[in-house]
Amino acid sequence: MNYTHIIIKKKSIILLFIFLMVYSIQKIHAQTEPMYSQYMYNMLGVNPAYAGNREALSLNFFQRNQWVGIKGAPKTTSISIDQAIKEGKMGWGLQVYDDRLGVEAATGFNGMLSTRIRVSEKGVLSGGLSFGMMNYRINLNDVNNRNNPNDPSFISTDKPSKWNPSVGMGVYYNTDRFYASISTPSVLKSRLASYENMNSSIDKSEAFHLFANAGYVFEINEEVKLKPSTMVKMVSGAPIEADINMNLWLKDMLGIGGSYRTGDAFVGMVELQATQQIRIGYAYDMPFNPLKYFTKGSHELMLRYEFGNFKTKIKSTRYF
Repeated sequence: MNYTHIIIKKKSIILLFIFLMVYSIQKIHAQTEPMYSQYMYNMLGVNPAYAGNREALSLNFFQRNQWVGIKGAPKTTSISIDQAIKEGKMGWGLQVYDDRLGVEAATGFNGMLSTRIRVSEKGVLSGGLSFGMMNYRINLNDVNNRNNPNDPSFISTDKPSKWNPSVGMGVYYNTDRFYASISTPSVLKSRLASYENMNSSIDKSEAFHLFANAGYVFEINEEVKLKPSTMVKMVSGAPIEADINMNLWLKDMLGIGGSYRTGDAFVGMVELQATQQIRIGYAYDMPFNPLKYFTKGSHELMLRYEFGNFKTKIKSTRYF
């Protein structure tokens, strides 16, 4: 068996592991974690094991306005920073976010720590944990037709607020051309259960979220790279959703691509490596489900700034 066959076999095993995980979840709940279209450039928001992967100190800003035109539609803002430490053997990260949906709002922060082990000449395996706090708030005064004397939930004019801990974990493997990842952003209570827990002695568990993604960069020539990738999003019992993405990079400066999100939307995206330190990205989602009659689509903006020494291995991981 030659070296190429060994590489193909290793990648096949990793992908098989991911898809086996896909079909292991079978309960029904709603998705409660924020969604990103440009997740491939916001991996820290998906998997804490990514912390420190780009080695340089990296600052990221994301703003997503989903389903424009629908009152109370989701809006998410995220700012994160991460860096490799201990000569690249570990990484740390910090994320703050604000996520709004209708009368609900969640604001919080997560600290992340990863450990990185070189398992081959080009392959690095990382494991990561995230720990944080989330402030969940709900304003029932903004609910339409709330004056229902038979519903005690709307009698009070209070605006319940509660802090909940959050814990996430993940595994991430990458070479200079390939990556695969499995993660869960939270293994504790969901925000949807929080309000019910405020008013009840019943402890409700979260709908379990599992994200699995992978991608590969094909070098067409020195100036053109093709990067297919996918993310499979699983919420226990809900229909499995997948993003199938294709991005074309020109001269390592301009990325143009699109995604198909099963049962939901088509996505167009563009990325610009404006300077060696600055990357700008934009994504537009257009749903093809019944929401298309009520919304003008979703907009997502990404900004990244990288500090410091560019003699590191940033270039080997710049595609993801």
